[in-house]
Amino acid sequence: MKKILTLMLSLLVLLLPALALSETVTASFFPIYLFASNLLEGTEGIELHSLAQPQTGCLHDYQLSSGDLKALSNSDVFLINGAGMEGFMSFVFEAFPDLPLIDASTGIDLLPSESGETEYNAHIWLTPANASRMVQNLSDGLCASFPKAADTISANCSAYIQRLDALDKELRDGLSSLSRRDLLTFHEAFPYFARAYDLEIVAVIALEPEDPLSPAQLGHLVTLIRDHDLPPLFTEPQYPSLAADTLSRETGAPVYELNPCVTAPDGTVPLDWYEQIMRGNLAVLREALGAQ
Repeated sequence: MKKILTLMLSLLVLLLPALALSETVTASFFPIYLFASNLLEGTEGIELHSLAQPQTGCLHDYQLSSGDLKALSNSDVFLINGAGMEGFMSFVFEAFPDLPLIDASTGIDLLPSESGETEYNAHIWLTPANASRMVQNLSDGLCASFPKAADTISANCSAYIQRLDALDKELRDGLSSLSRRDLLTFHEAFPYFARAYDLEIVAVIALEPEDPLSPAQLGHLVTLIRDHDLPPLFTEPQYPSLAADTLSRETGAPVYELNPCVTAPDGTVPLDWYEQIMRGNLAVLREALGAQ
């Protein structure tokens, strides 16, 4: 027994230097985790985790758990979306004043929020151009934090931005000739996308997922939809479509689904998951808005 314990202690001593080299990067939620996964591909000794579970969606009402606090206490770097998405940041600053922070929103031209809950619309990742800037911001911070991996991170960043630039051109070309350019959404996820590709969001219906439309809301929206000649209504897979279905029955406006890329697929997350989601959205928009 003593020999076994001695062997185990010897192995532990040998492993300690390797364990000490391991660094932990925590991303606030799935889109940031996905971008960081691309940047850290092929690096050694850096572990990436997502604070929020990959099916959480947006962090508007997210409350930090004891597990989250433990994860942050063990983190060497914390990556955030910024622009107000992480409403818990004041607590993080207070509890972990020395935790290095990388804000992906730096330098992005922010739109005001239409919900009234925050100053800015935080759904900045939903255009490839913004995503490129976010990836560059994350890359710059990660290179500074992990200089030994900087060459790999920088190369990954350049390759990823090339893919995002190609995606931007694909979206721009695919949305250049539409029969109509107006739509109505039930979450303020897509104003950046609309601004980038010259689409008009007639209205954003900011409801809690389980809330029905009030009679006054229903009357106003029915009139609005009819006045705009029945623009398509867009829901998101993370939220129930009750309000959209009600409006569709009342007006005849068709209902489609756009994906804001805030949840992970089952199993291993493909590094090109963002591109897959955006190409899916392109196909939906071309169908809904009448590509010519």
